[in-house]
Amino acid sequence: MDYKRILTIQDISCFGQCSLTVALPILSACGIETVILPSAVLSTHTGGFKGFTFRDLSDDIPKIAAHWKSEGIDFDAIYTGYLGSEKQIDMVTDIFKTLARENAIKIVDPAMADNGTLYYGFDQAYADAMTRLCKHADIVLPNITEACFMTGIEYKENYGKEYVNEILAALEKDGMKNIILTGISYDDETTGVIIKIGGKTEYYTHRKIPVGCHGTGDIFASAFSGALLRGKSEYDSARVAANFTLRCIENSQGDESHRYGAKFETAIPYLIEELNR
Repeated sequence: MDYKRILTIQDISCFGQCSLTVALPILSACGIETVILPSAVLSTHTGGFKGFTFRDLSDDIPKIAAHWKSEGIDFDAIYTGYLGSEKQIDMVTDIFKTLARENAIKIVDPAMADNGTLYYGFDQAYADAMTRLCKHADIVLPNITEACFMTGIEYKENYGKEYVNEILAALEKDGMKNIILTGISYDDETTGVIIKIGGKTEYYTHRKIPVGCHGTGDIFASAFSGALLRGKSEYDSARVAANFTLRCIENSQGDESHRYGAKFETAIPYLIEELNR
């Protein structure tokens, strides 16, 4: 197996099982050398916690990137998650140009919204800046809320295939050609992932669990990126990531004290089995 190196750029939420505290162990379990570039440090994630601390690391990002460049450090893939500001989005665009190896895969998870609402501290100007970043990506991983904010299409909780096709067409019009659209559900029993790669559209479904967890988008994006670097196709990578995310949610059910995140660690052996099939 080739030993690939990935850079992931997102925040460190010290407590809460999301962002880099999810991405680093999952990518490492996939057998990928994982380098991190924190966009911010938070005491907890912003979902359901009050009074959390937030330290913006924007001043450090260009210095770290410049040091890596001077040392000849570069990457087979760059995967971005939560970015703290429009300024950081511009920094990531530059990193794509300067630290990516030839034919490197650039993956953007526009982690900024869910359930029809932007995350704390974000506005439409941020969503517009994220749209510009996604144009530079080889693959984008929005959920349906993020896709709506990037395209200007009204968010709906209940929808059909025509609505999803409208969103996909709008994302493509904005320059996103390879799209993994997550959280797509046409009924109460199932949910799934739309995989649109090179003009071909596929839909992978699995059973839907009514009670979700924080951080599952980061779990999915990290497992997808790891599987892709292991040589799996985009469809198979999405399938592996979706099944792994489902297992993480299943393993977290029934524990009311653990609503802040998913017990992804308990499902890592399952992920490794799936990758080796």
